[in-house]
Amino acid sequence: MEKSKVFFTKEITPEAVLKLYDALGIELPGKVAVKVHSGEVGNQNFIRPSFWQPMIQKVNGTIVECNTAYEGARNTTKAHWETMKLHGWTDVAAVDIMDEEGELELSVENGKKIKKNFVGSHMENYDSMLVLSHFKGHPMGGFGGALKNISIGLASSHGKAYIHGVGVPENFWSSDHDSFLESMADAAQSVVNYFPGKIAYINVMKNMSVDCDCCAVAEDPKMADIGMLASLDPIALDQACVDLVYQSEDPGKKHLIERMESRNGIHTVEAAAELGFGSRAYELVEM
Repeated sequence: MEKSKVFFTKEITPEAVLKLYDALGIELPGKVAVKVHSGEVGNQNFIRPSFWQPMIQKVNGTIVECNTAYEGARNTTKAHWETMKLHGWTDVAAVDIMDEEGELELSVENGKKIKKNFVGSHMENYDSMLVLSHFKGHPMGGFGGALKNISIGLASSHGKAYIHGVGVPENFWSSDHDSFLESMADAAQSVVNYFPGKIAYINVMKNMSVDCDCCAVAEDPKMADIGMLASLDPIALDQACVDLVYQSEDPGKKHLIERMESRNGIHTVEAAAELGFGSRAYELVEM
């Protein structure tokens, strides 16, 4: 199997994002959904709208998000819209909270743990997708990157609980941990299949706290920024990010590595690769 290409730059600027996208050699067709992380109110680490604005404008995209399944400032459509405005997302492009009018059921082919995935119903309105992810730690997933952004990130509020609970939303906080990680891989596959050949991914390795942008109170990053990566393969992309953390000479990396290993975060990548919608083998092309 040919290795997936992952493009890498140490430059972390809006202009470098555009160069990474151009390197992918893809022109996303039709109406483009741009998946971001809107950031929980109080979080200091999420990537700000102004950073992504030139990229969003380049593809004439619509910023998309879905409501959360836990208490906070994004768990209802009303609260989420207020957060979008507070954080400035509505100032840079059109915004769509995709599950504000319901959800869409996607099938999961040969899923390890779940056979269906629930995303925002507005996904039907888009022809392609650009996934802009902040690579950092996560209290449950170990780390968050492209795979988490298209699984949990695109799931409706109910869909998030469904993934966390491994098909039983009521088991949100009590499901088997590795089964939850495999459910994320299952859900990610359904999204990749929904946009065949029409989805691209960019990860930013900046502000790499052990905590997710979904945490209102998050730890400050303990390691230096690394750069940005882009690929048409979310599995290769996340694997490359993990590898760069381990390869870093920054002693502060131990905090992020501990978070990833204590939650067995790499298992999501392993499970996704076994499903076959991408590869852990990649060629890193430095720009």
